[in-house]
Amino acid sequence: MRQTIRWGIIGCGDVTEIKSGPAYKMTDGFELVAVMRRNLERAKDYAKRHDVPLYYNDADKLIKNPQVDAVYIATPPDTHHYYALKVAEASKICCIEKPMAPSYTECQEIQNTFEKQSLPLFVAYYRRSLPRFNKVKSLLEEHVIGDVRHVSWYLSRTASNLDKSDIYNWRTDAKIAPAGYFDDLASHGLDLFAYLFGDFKSANGVSGNQQNLYSAEDIISGSWEHESGVVGAGMWSFGTYKREDKVRIIGSQGELSFSIFGEVPIGITVQNHHENLVIENPKHIQQYHVENMVKHLNSDFQHPSTGKTATHTAWVMDKILGKI
Repeated sequence: MRQTIRWGIIGCGDVTEIKSGPAYKMTDGFELVAVMRRNLERAKDYAKRHDVPLYYNDADKLIKNPQVDAVYIATPPDTHHYYALKVAEASKICCIEKPMAPSYTECQEIQNTFEKQSLPLFVAYYRRSLPRFNKVKSLLEEHVIGDVRHVSWYLSRTASNLDKSDIYNWRTDAKIAPAGYFDDLASHGLDLFAYLFGDFKSANGVSGNQQNLYSAEDIISGSWEHESGVVGAGMWSFGTYKREDKVRIIGSQGELSFSIFGEVPIGITVQNHHENLVIENPKHIQQYHVENMVKHLNSDFQHPSTGKTATHTAWVMDKILGKI
């Protein structure tokens, strides 16, 4: 690998402003040299504000630029497959925003293409790299709550003003995200569960559209089993009276509780004793994910979120939705 790996971003929208983009500039061994957005003026504005030397409104120009060694695809999911195969054709390192692609089949094709060429492929399921969730993992490995029996996740939210309007939102367009916010949000938690409990063995679910506010589904329930024997259940409802996000991991001697998206304390209950553990997230939420890419590319360290792990997450998502 080069001493410094030069990155380009395709799709410099909101997710790259604070969550991810700055991390590529701040991380030793990486440099952000180019960005692309369909609107050239917006690309120029982003480049100016973030001190990035090159900007484009043509993804091919960024991908083919010899000054770019690696590409971060941060566009809506329906274009991930298209751009990823172009990056592979250019024989460059790639990181793709989650979900990796709208379907398990597309994820398989991306993963197989990069694997055949021995090209590094990462996916931005950054919770696998966050200290708060790695603390949960260590608590489980230390058997603080005994043997894990089952996990449950309840996620709900009210319909937003955007949901109720006629303004276009790709996150609720069934052509891009068939299950709406489930595709965008539930993927984070299900991917984390694979990290905490091992690969999924089986999964199924039911889904529907109760509000008829948009074309995508707005309520999904699922159940699954991990190869480790841990059993899980989830409910994702996007038209309720309040927002709620709670995971409970039940063991033979106690339980852990936490939120996937909120920075609430990790609750640890063992017999009659309860304590809360506070671990804050970094300002740039993908910082540790990006730093782990450097470690992966320059040492024997294995990044926790790769094309292979993200493809497995796509499999369980499609199983819950009855697509496979």
